[in-house]
Amino acid sequence: MTLSPYFHNLRTAYRAELDDLTSDSEGKDVLQKRLTQKRKEIGFLVQMLELSPEMVAVAFHRAFKFPQPRAIEPLVGLEAAELPEWHTLAQSVVLEPWAVGMAEAVLKEPAGSRFLVAAATLEYLQTHARLGPADAGASDADDDADDDQDDNEPVEDDETPLSADDARDPQTRRSREDAGSDWLSDQGFDRKE
Repeated sequence: MTLSPYFHNLRTAYRAELDDLTSDSEGKDVLQKRLTQKRKEIGFLVQMLELSPEMVAVAFHRAFKFPQPRAIEPLVGLEAAELPEWHTLAQSVVLEPWAVGMAEAVLKEPAGSRFLVAAATLEYLQTHARLGPADAGASDADDDADDDQDDNEPVEDDETPLSADDARDPQTRRSREDAGSDWLSDQGFDRKE
C-alpha cells in the first residue's frame, strides 16, 4: 500500500493535530476533553474543510468502523480530486452513532462528501494500516532531507550552534536545555519537567 502525496501530507498534519490535542502544558492527557469540544464546534469547523482538513478530521477521530477494511486500502493512493463520494463507501465504512449529526453537517458543504472519505481514510491509516518504510514512499526520505537542510541554514548572530562534540556531551546539552527552559519560564510558559 503506497500513500499518495496528498495522504502523506494530510496524515502528517492529522497526527500533529492529534498530538497537539493530546496533552496540556502540564503533560496531562486531555485528548477526550478537547475532542469533545471540537465536536461541539463542528458548525464552525466546516468552514475549514478545504483549507485545513486535518483540523476538522480530528473531530471524527474514532468515529468510523471498517467492516470491509480492504475496500479502504486503494483510497490511500488517491489524490484529493480522485476521492469517491461518501455514499460509495456505505458498505465499507460505518459511522459511530455519536458522529452521525456531525457527518450530516459536513455533507451540507460542497466539499463535505469527499472530506468524509478523506477523514475515514485518515482514521483507517491511524488505526488499521501498517505501512512499511517502502510503503510510505519517498516522502519520508524527503522529510529527512528537509531536516538535514535545516541544519545547514545560517545561524543568527545571537545563537551558538551545537558543535558535534557538544551534541554528544550530555552535560553541555542539558545546560543548554536548562537555559532554554529558564527563558521560556521567564516568558510565562510552564516548565516542562
